[in-house]
Amino acid sequence: MRSLSRFGARLGPLQEREFRLLWIGQSTSAVGDSLIPVAIAFAVLRIGGSATAIGLVLASFTLPRVVLILVGGVWADRLPRQLVMVAADLVRGTTELVIAALLISGVAQLWEIAAGAALIGAASAFFVPAATGLIPQTVSADRLQQGNALMSLSRSATGIIGPSISGILVATVGPGWVFVIDAGTYAASAVSLALLRVRRLVTAEVREGFLAELASGWREVTSRRWLVAAILTFGFSNVAMGPVYVLGPVIANQRLGGAAGWGLIVTAMGVGGLLGGLIALRWRPSRPLAMGFAISVAFSFPMFALAPPLPLALIMLAGLLALMAIELGNTWWYTVLQQQVPPTSLSRVSSYDWLASIAFQPIGFAITGPIAAVPAIGVSATLIGAGVLSLAANLGVLTVPDVRNLRWARREPATEAPQPAVVEGHLAGPRAGPVELEEPEP
Repeated sequence: MRSLSRFGARLGPLQEREFRLLWIGQSTSAVGDSLIPVAIAFAVLRIGGSATAIGLVLASFTLPRVVLILVGGVWADRLPRQLVMVAADLVRGTTELVIAALLISGVAQLWEIAAGAALIGAASAFFVPAATGLIPQTVSADRLQQGNALMSLSRSATGIIGPSISGILVATVGPGWVFVIDAGTYAASAVSLALLRVRRLVTAEVREGFLAELASGWREVTSRRWLVAAILTFGFSNVAMGPVYVLGPVIANQRLGGAAGWGLIVTAMGVGGLLGGLIALRWRPSRPLAMGFAISVAFSFPMFALAPPLPLALIMLAGLLALMAIELGNTWWYTVLQQQVPPTSLSRVSSYDWLASIAFQPIGFAITGPIAAVPAIGVSATLIGAGVLSLAANLGVLTVPDVRNLRWARREPATEAPQPAVVEGHLAGPRAGPVELEEPEP
């Protein structure tokens, strides 16, 4: 009974109405999102497209996110975040219904799917920074890490089962109906967000211009050495992960039993993400960034395992450990970010963090093939080089004292519930506690 009680405490954020609504909506949306990668690939192929056409559609989704993510961060700090997210969900859901109608009626053309992907990517650029900023507005401060872990769990769980379900749906009813289902999950997300009653943050009465607010967000980033160092490390890590996803399927096709072998590796990665989320419900290291980057040496395991390649079971284990480390580190990272950055700037700061991730990852995808094709380098050396880059980045950042020494924000025990301030008819939420740093080590 005691163990059940402890487990229930880890799910404590779900006892809070606002977080529960947010989690249900975002978990439902994650189910739909996990169906789309398979559906979009086969939608392109069924209208006569090729691998190049699939790449074009994926690029059409990615490019608007890169271009607009900072814009999305500014507007998510200017407006109520759940309203920004509702608008983004409505745009994405409507676009997917249009794509679905074109596919089901058999008149879809490649440029229409690419244009739809671009609209979805543009809306996502507004949704993602707002979501990072909204979570701490929906859950008690002492449950923030568990809240982030629960969000991670739902994404990981759907990532395991979603592609298989999507494959069955594509084979039985066609890719168009998968887009209808995903549009429905966006509607569920929008409804849950519209039902939220969150405290509105205190903001300046006189707003600065757009560029000034963007610059203000950048100053929030550069004023924290641990934040700059971490974002740069994430960029290098995302470049290094590129060869796993580009060369992994090729190696699996030649040496590991084809698509089935690669499917098992990807599934193991999904299980690792799920385990990482479960562990994050309980484990709270005193120095979250230091521990997060220390365990991130596991990022390099799949690269080294694929280079020879090792037996399939060992590659699966390497992938599991890598994704487990990623989800653990991500949970601690989001919690630290939400604690240490002023709430009124959180979405802008998050947008700079996301920009490093989504801008550098395509670089890793783009350069992997040409590098591996050089006769003097080859596939194995490319993977080993990526593994060394990942190790160097995640161990090198630990030389930064502010990264090593940062601890969770100190919070004074509550004695009496504070009276919330009212701003423009909404409640203004409390700010997070201050950064707590130890003296730098000699």
